[in-house]
Amino acid sequence: MVKNYRVVVFGVKGVGKTAILEQAIYGHFSKNYKLWPTIEDIYQASIETEKGIREQVRFYDTAGLDLTQLPEVGLYSNPDPSLMLSFGQIAKQYASIADAFILVYDTCRPETFDCLVTLKKEIDKNKEKKDAFYVIVGHRMREMDIKAPTLESPTSRASHWSIREKMKHFEVNALDRTSLFEPFIYIASKFNTAQPKSSFPQLVRKGTQH
Repeated sequence: MVKNYRVVVFGVKGVGKTAILEQAIYGHFSKNYKLWPTIEDIYQASIETEKGIREQVRFYDTAGLDLTQLPEVGLYSNPDPSLMLSFGQIAKQYASIADAFILVYDTCRPETFDCLVTLKKEIDKNKEKKDAFYVIVGHRMREMDIKAPTLESPTSRASHWSIREKMKHFEVNALDRTSLFEPFIYIASKFNTAQPKSSFPQLVRKGTQH
């Protein structure tokens, strides 16, 4: 039976979660492509791994987190209890079903990265699959993102955080489909290497002795 892996995609409203999925899976996203605010969508994809094996992956595109309704959060702040409750509810809704999580932020908006730090803590409290892993994706949505990141830029902070939390960090642009291949292939390959090996010895048919 073919296994369908489940990947939940999180991020603040407007960071381009849906654009990334549309382009990576269907290849038809452009500047003129109209996208509506997501409530929840499911994308089914067959992704070839680094070993040439195809894995079936189901992506859950979640509703964007609304920063206008959230207090200041981040690595060095103390989140409001109401925020923790809100993130806790989101985490409980998806953490039990997910095999992996994609955390998306806008490389030009520090606040879109900050809330992911808090959200991950809540997911860690609720996830049931110990081997479920995270991938953090910085979405370059503007031409100004091409310049080298500073130490205080969201990209640099996300890079350091990913190392500390042992996550893989990618930078992508939904308008450049080739930039999306690496994270998606990585996820599929990670699933492939995580598959349990059979405990039975390999059966070899021997020729009949005469």
